[in-house]
Amino acid sequence: MENITVEELKARVDAGEKLNVLDVREPDEYAEYNIGGKLVPLGKIQSMQADEIDDWKDEEVIVHCRSGKRSVTAALFMEMQGFKNVKNLVGGVLAWQDKYANQKVH
Repeated sequence: MENITVEELKARVDAGEKLNVLDVREPDEYAEYNIGGKLVPLGKIQSMQADEIDDWKDEEVIVHCRSGKRSVTAALFMEMQGFKNVKNLVGGVLAWQDKYANQKVH
């Protein structure tokens, strides 16, 4: 697992890259504020019930949560499940919101 900063992610979004961004928070957190990633809560990843992202196994996946702790756990589980290129967003949504307020990745 590698890390990616909010600045690196923002530069790639601004460059128009198609990115697989995964939000591993809970639905209520996602509803309150999100940056446009696909929502699959950490519990689903830990219990291997994340079929909706199976097609990302050979692609880069940028994982985030609120602050960066749950996303590290999710990334490690994903690597054990065969995901080949998982990156953790350092600082999570809090870091993104602090710098880029209402901008989305998609």
